[in-house]
Amino acid sequence: MLLSSDTHPQDYPTVQAVTEMGRLLAERTSGRLGIRIYAGGQLGAERDTLEITTFGGLDLNRVFLSPLNAIEPATSIPSLPFLFHSKEHMRRALDGAPGRAILDTLAPHGLIGLCYYDSGERSFYNTKNPIFTPADMKGMKIRTPNSDMSVAMINATGANATPMDLGEVYGSLVQGVIDGAENNWPSYESGRHFEAAKYYSLTRHVMTPEVLLMSKARWDKLSSADRDIVMACAAESVPFMRKLWDERVDGSRQRLLAAGVQENEVTDRDAFVKLMKPVYDQFVTTPFEKRIVSEIEAMTV
Repeated sequence: MLLSSDTHPQDYPTVQAVTEMGRLLAERTSGRLGIRIYAGGQLGAERDTLEITTFGGLDLNRVFLSPLNAIEPATSIPSLPFLFHSKEHMRRALDGAPGRAILDTLAPHGLIGLCYYDSGERSFYNTKNPIFTPADMKGMKIRTPNSDMSVAMINATGANATPMDLGEVYGSLVQGVIDGAENNWPSYESGRHFEAAKYYSLTRHVMTPEVLLMSKARWDKLSSADRDIVMACAAESVPFMRKLWDERVDGSRQRLLAAGVQENEVTDRDAFVKLMKPVYDQFVTTPFEKRIVSEIEAMTV
């Protein structure tokens, strides 16, 4: 039995996807392999469970990609602003050779990257006005996670990045401490941020994924045939997860539009992209990273 950790609750799409993977594993190995999931953060925060996984104390671990950045800088590539033109582009790139090359950088760190799961398209929302161009953001105080790349991205637009814990965002919007934030539709809804910030502008600036990892210590104990089965079952869990995720996003969006949220598309995406050059210069520095970014960008053609 493979032991797996997830900080999301039992009904979350990633947990359900790993459950489906376990069902497929048991079916294809006549019960020799299966997965027992400890969801809802039972085993600790992601940074803690990552360390446990690296040393072989956990077999599988579903984590957001960002905690891996400190372990392997190349994992920051999928978080680059405006790298992906669409959800479809993101999925094609991460399911393809660029995504696999990034996951393969984790092996020297004791982790095997199995697959990517979606974590949504992040867009800006605020209390003041719709955002059509970067000029509409100038001077706005925008909450950001405590991430150097996120801070650099928001400042590059002309807004003022304000690092803040997610739990503080609602009160800060209501009190005017910040003018806006950025996130996906389900998080915008669950945090009740829409009650204070009704303008949701579809910048889709970041599509950082989640990732399913396996301890290399456990992986090395599997036969070649079992490794192939694990990889195949992980790959098959991806469309299962994405279907659940897309349904969750669509449901959140429809409820929020019915509640009075004002949604708009940006009119000049290229204007945002041009402002991101200093961000890329800061965070894409090695020949490997530059090659992967170029491969991803070329996949839009």
